[in-house]
Amino acid sequence: MRSSRTTAQALQAIARPVFTTREIAALRGASIASTSQVLRRMTASGLLTAATRGIWCSPSDPRFTRFALVPFLAGDRPAYVSLVTALHLHGRIDQIPQVVHVATTGHTRAVRTALGRFDFHRIQPDFFAGFDWYRGGREFLIASPEKALVDCLYLASRKGKRFRFLTGVDLGGDFDRAAARRWVRRIADPRIGKHVARHLEALLSAPAAAGGPRC
Repeated sequence: MRSSRTTAQALQAIARPVFTTREIAALRGASIASTSQVLRRMTASGLLTAATRGIWCSPSDPRFTRFALVPFLAGDRPAYVSLVTALHLHGRIDQIPQVVHVATTGHTRAVRTALGRFDFHRIQPDFFAGFDWYRGGREFLIASPEKALVDCLYLASRKGKRFRFLTGVDLGGDFDRAAARRWVRRIADPRIGKHVARHLEALLSAPAAAGGPRC
């Protein structure tokens, strides 16, 4: 198959720092196998990073952030950055998560990449809302601070007891307490809703300097 573009031209045409082998192969008019070889050579030269199989990135691109991998890792299921990761990105928590936490309608799973681990947490489809593009960009979706907090409490109520402790949560300034309460009311399971409501109110009433309650 004759190439219609060089790899450099294909990367310029893709116009973003995260892409797949299939995308570059289509732009080159070349096979996936030959395109993979070229991308591997560029990785060996330090020009690219192989995030995981079939997904590549250009960390030197000023637009690059590892969170931009989320839509590619999510596959055919929608996903948004949430939980303590979103709280940290919004400046609402002093914890620095080592794992990127993602809400999805797909299966709960962990994905390990060259740029860190991404934990996908299943959220019921009727509760899959409350997110937007990060800072007006188009790289990845992120929960609002209020929805991210409620997602934490929601998952803490379920099997496994993830996110049982939230410390240093900043619910001052423009944190919308009414919006957080509205998200709790959207939880379909009454038992989970009651659990989340109780712990949300404990957080909202805690002194600003105090650590969050056990969830």
